[in-house]
Formats: sequence, structure tokens, C-alpha cells
Amino acid sequence: MPEGHTIHALAGRLNRAFAQEQVRASSPQGRFAGGAQILDRRVLVEAGAWGKNLFVEFDGDVWLHVHLGLIGVFPVVPLPVDLRGLDPSELPTSGAVRLRIAGHGHVADLRGPMTCALVAPGEIAALTGRLGPDPLRPDADPDLGWAKVSRSARPVAELLMDQAVVAGVGNVYRCEVLFRHRVDPMRPGKEIRRSTWRAIWDDLVRLLPLGVIYHQILTMDDQIEAAEAEIAAGEALRHTADLTGERLGDHFERRFFLYKRTGEPCLVCGSKVRAKPLAGRTLYWCGRCQRRR
Repeated sequence: MPEGHTIHALAGRLNRAFAQEQVRASSPQGRFAGGAQILDRRVLVEAGAWGKNLFVEFDGDVWLHVHLGLIGVFPVVPLPVDLRGLDPSELPTSGAVRLRIAGHGHVADLRGPMTCALVAPGEIAALTGRLGPDPLRPDADPDLGWAKVSRSARPVAELLMDQAVVAGVGNVYRCEVLFRHRVDPMRPGKEIRRSTWRAIWDDLVRLLPLGVIYHQILTMDDQIEAAEAEIAAGEALRHTADLTGERLGDHFERRFFLYKRTGEPCLVCGSKVRAKPLAGRTLYWCGRCQRRR
């Protein structure tokens, strides 16, 4: 399932391609034909994200809610010059496209989402009210997450996957950030120190924006420092301008401290990386390094 940085990056691509533009909308698959008809020829005002949820505002106070779920994709692709100006129904279609949004220079095809629905503003407020703070949002309050963590007997690794505790964190980030701070993933939330929670939160605030820019999850110290140096030098956009969301970025080598390294030596202490199912996904951790609470 895409983690929160993917959805924030998607919102950015939609804004760059369509914001303040009257768009054409269709449902080549047919399953969202009624909704697409309502969206067709409306101005796309702005797209935004909260955790793993995408919200797109159209003029007339019409809102689209998308959750990609496990298999959904929503690439935003530049249109070749010879296809610009065509009716959306005349554009080539690949796969079962639930919703197509087309503008003057781009097309976005939504395939396989868990949720694709038109919602009222009140429904959005109700949904986001059930979500925890999102480290990628400037209005996020980490104390809201801490209030739930500090009262819970559930393992902290399970709590990090609970979108009502912190929105947008998925399996890769939970495994890697707990290792980066040497936190025992099985430690009950109520035994976690407040300073530890704040260190985890601050690290997520640092890491997730890198994922938005590069469309890669970066958790290794050398890659983080290299990415931050590129951003500071204004070079990052040169590597990411052509990303469409169809595939992961490849600017950095894909490697992690723990993720999918079951039985391999820990990069810090050399003991074997452990793995077990937790909260519906495979947790990876180092039993020797991760003892902090």
C-alpha cells in the first residue's frame, strides 16, 4: 500500500498539471461514470492529502476522495502534442481506468483504487477527524498521536501503523524509523518515553518530505544527507521533474537497514534481522540493537 509521501507527491503532481484549469473527466471502465459526469468540465481547484487519503476540490464545492488501497495507481502523464485537444474518450486506454482526468497538457488515469467517491465537505471533516496527525502537514500536532500512544498497551510497531495514531506511516517507515532510534518494536505504547516518541515524530517529519521529492523511501544516513544536500543546492527538481508516479524513483539505490532483509546481518551489530507478522504486515527488527523505550 502506498505510504503517505506517495499521496502527497500525487497531490503535487495533480496541482502542477491541472490546478485552476477546466478539466475533462470520464470513466473508461464505467464504474465511476456518474461521478465523472459531475466532474467533467469543472475547474480543478486544488488537490491535497491527509495520510493515505487524497482529496481533490473542484469548483462548485465538489470534492473527490481517493484512497489507492493495496493496488491503486494514479499516474499523471504528459500528453504527446498530437493527442492534445482530443476528447478524453479518444485517448488510448491501458487497463481498467476508473477515472480519467485530462487537461491541455496532461492526463491522469486512476486504476484499482480502494475508494473513488464524490464527497461533501462535511464528510471530509468527519474522515480527517478520525485520522491521526500527518507528519507532512504543517498543521500536524504530534501531541495528538502521543496521547494515544501513551495510553495504549499495544506494541509501538502496531501503533505506528494505526492511521488514527499517525497518518501516512506504512510498513517501511515504521520498521526503519524504529530501528533508527533503537526502539523495541514490541514495547507497549504506554511504556514508550515521551522523548522517544518526539524523536520518532521529528524523524518522520525529516524523512517523509524526501519521499515526496524523490518518490523513494530514504532511511539510510548517507542517502538522507545526500538528498538534503541536493535540496539545499536547488538540484533536486532536476532529478524529479519527470516523475509521473507510474514507478518508484531511481535516483538513489534502493536499500534499507532492515526492510525485507530477514536473516541477513544487521548493518550495525551483525546479528540476524528478525521478521514476524504484525498489524497485517511483516515487521523487521534487530533484537540486539532495538531495546530502547
